[in-house]
Amino acid sequence: MPTRPTAQPTAQPTTVFDLPEHLAAKADPALVAADERHFTRMADSLQQTLEDLTARLDAARRAPAGTGQEAMDRDLEVHRLTARLRALRRFSLELCLGRVVLDGEPEPVYVGRLGLTDADGGRLLVDWRSPAAEPFFAATHADPRGLVSRRRYRWTRGRITDYWDEVFTPDGLEGHAALDDQSAFIASLGASRSPRMRDVLATIQADQDAIVRAPSRGATVVDGGPGTGKTVVALHRAAYLLHADPRLDQRRGGSSSSGRTSPTWPTSPTSCPASVRRACGPAPCGTWCPRGRRRCPSATRRSPG
Repeated sequence: MPTRPTAQPTAQPTTVFDLPEHLAAKADPALVAADERHFTRMADSLQQTLEDLTARLDAARRAPAGTGQEAMDRDLEVHRLTARLRALRRFSLELCLGRVVLDGEPEPVYVGRLGLTDADGGRLLVDWRSPAAEPFFAATHADPRGLVSRRRYRWTRGRITDYWDEVFTPDGLEGHAALDDQSAFIASLGASRSPRMRDVLATIQADQDAIVRAPSRGATVVDGGPGTGKTVVALHRAAYLLHADPRLDQRRGGSSSSGRTSPTWPTSPTSCPASVRRACGPAPCGTWCPRGRRRCPSATRRSPG
């Protein structure tokens, strides 16, 4: 009987960078070699992490359900492992948003959607919600937050198709900065539009980040004109608070974000941080109180700019 032809292995790219011809200068090994090595380490760690999480999830699902608190703890663990696996499989190397070089530090710090370490405990990605990642979003030339340089990536189908460097000190100009007259934020404004919100975590600006990380002292209303980023700030603030505020632990509290109407809220899974989707659902004001769309006079108002 005829035999089925065996599948041939697909050639894997030897580089994570896929820069177009007009950006060939950015492919200089002097500029990207360190990133290539880092992403190779990330790929190895992701593969091992996926295998470990899959095994732990299988074990958790086979474990006796128990009753009461024991059953709840088991369900929470299954939920946590499932969410982590889903995020790692979906983003893979695209977990990395960019990197910063700190004054006096020999190695760059890479910032990601999630934290990631290698098998030896070495830090590969810093979670964007952690204090260590704050300079990546908050640094400006007026207040560099101790940065020498900052790099942001544009990912397309698992490859880097562009990146932008900013320098904050004269040392940042020496041999490793691919400087553009167009920042990552300005470039994002010229990208194609669709009815759904795009993923904007990599290009959150310093004034938006200040609201995202502001201390929690009660209700916060993010107010502003059309297109100022209100929804982006509100969703990422919820994700940040769920990570950083111990009062919002799943067993002791929660978080809700509200818009005036249901269509206000994005339906794209890439625009809403995963931690927000897991922990709270958007709700129109009409579901909160009979007054519906009336403004709450006791809320604190912050404007994204």
